[in-house]
Formats: sequence, structure tokens, C-alpha cells
Amino acid sequence: MNAPETPHKPAVMADVQGSADTRRIAINKVGIKAIRHPVGVLDKSGGVQHTIAVFNMYVGLPHNFKGTHMSRFVEILNSQEREISVENFPRMLSEMLARLEAESGHIEMNFPYFINKLAPVSGVQSLMDYDVTLIGEIGHERIDSKIRVVVPVTSLCPCSKEISESGAHNQRSHVTVTVSINDHVWIEELVEIVESEASCELYGLLKRPDEKYVTERAYANPKFVEDMVRDVAARLNQEPRIDSYVVESENFESIHNHSAYALIESDQRLRTAS
Repeated sequence: MNAPETPHKPAVMADVQGSADTRRIAINKVGIKAIRHPVGVLDKSGGVQHTIAVFNMYVGLPHNFKGTHMSRFVEILNSQEREISVENFPRMLSEMLARLEAESGHIEMNFPYFINKLAPVSGVQSLMDYDVTLIGEIGHERIDSKIRVVVPVTSLCPCSKEISESGAHNQRSHVTVTVSINDHVWIEELVEIVESEASCELYGLLKRPDEKYVTERAYANPKFVEDMVRDVAARLNQEPRIDSYVVESENFESIHNHSAYALIESDQRLRTAS
């Protein structure tokens, strides 16, 4: 009779990532990029938008470690049940630092966000989509949260209007607002600030009376690219929930083969201190 076999013990796997590195060069960001995951985003109306976000997740790597554990980033995403919400974004940052044994971390969550809009005259409803990115950074036991929104609008050239006997050239513009916040700010609020300062806002669906309105609205409200960023910045300067911001406007010119561009960057905390 043969003796029972001794249970086979699994071989100990080498942890190459956790081994020491002798080059003494720290890495600012290391992690995974462009991974998709379901998310749930609470909108201002009280509903939840279910969408797909693209995540970038990084940690800082000290000089004495050879590598980080890439699989743990994916584990963190999948541990958030099925959907990730904006509200648990800070918790994800803290969990990432704990799981990766890091001192600093960075998460970006980019997704399309939809707002139901009414045409200005007919009132017909349609959805407008906006490109939104939530950015979270953690380090030294502090979490910084940012929101970036790309808002497409219409701009009409004041110079063209002034020198032309009739008409003026206009263009579709992308105004990008990135704000560092100290309290909750709705995505809709940032969109409204930008759209109200453009020559005219955009709509997904327009009837003929609406088309007449937006054409005349833009003509009556001309804006240079410089006007766009200054007017949006003036509104953001009045918002106590915003610590700092970057406002960019790119006008896709209709009479040139290039874009017009302007940027304003401001830190409200420095202005308050001075």
C-alpha cells in the first residue's frame, strides 16, 4: 500500500516590485492610465447619471523601491462595488495610498456629462454633452479636489462686426474651466457661468425661431477670446467655494486655418492673503 502523498506547498513568489533600488531617484507619478470603469454621477436635479469614466491612477514612488504593484490599482476600482460616485472619490484616494503604501497619490476621472436644455424660443428639449474631469490629489494628509469642464459655446468677433457693412464672422469655441474647490460645486453651475458669458450658448436641437434667436443673440453680444476668459474669470472671482482656477478659451476660427487662444490662471488664496 502506497503512503499518502504529502500536500504540495506552493512556491514562494518573488516580489520584484518591492525589491530595493539603488539609483536613488524617486518617481513623481507611476500607475495605470486610461482604464474604463462604470461611474454614477449625481446631478443637480437630484438624479444619477450612469456613465463610463476613463481613469488615470498614480502614486509617488520613493527612491528606494524598484516598482509599484500595478494590479492593486485595478483592485481598488473593482472594490468600489459596481459604480464609483463623486462622493466616494476622496475615500478612493485614501485607500489607494494605504494599499500602495505611498505618501502621495493622484486620480483623474474623465466622463461625458449630459444636461437637458430647452431651446430659447420653442422650448424643445434636447441633451447637451460636456466633457468633465474630476481630479484628486493627496499628500501630507491633505486632499485637493478639482473639477475640469469643457463647455462648447459660440463667439462672434467684435472687430468683424465693427468693420463689416453687414454680418460678422463667428466660431464655435471651447471654454475649459479647471477649478480647485473647498466645498461642493455642481457641474451645472460651472457650465452656466461659461455659457452666460459667451456670445451665445449651444443647444442640441433648434427650430427655426430658435435659430433666429441664437444668431441675433450672438450678433448683439460679440466677444473676443480675451473677453471670454476675462468675463468668466470675473464670475469665478466672486465664488467663495473656489480656491483657484484656470480658464482657457480656444476659438476655432471660421476665416483662418488656426485657433485663437487665451488663458487666465488665478489663486484666490493668494489674493485674499495680499
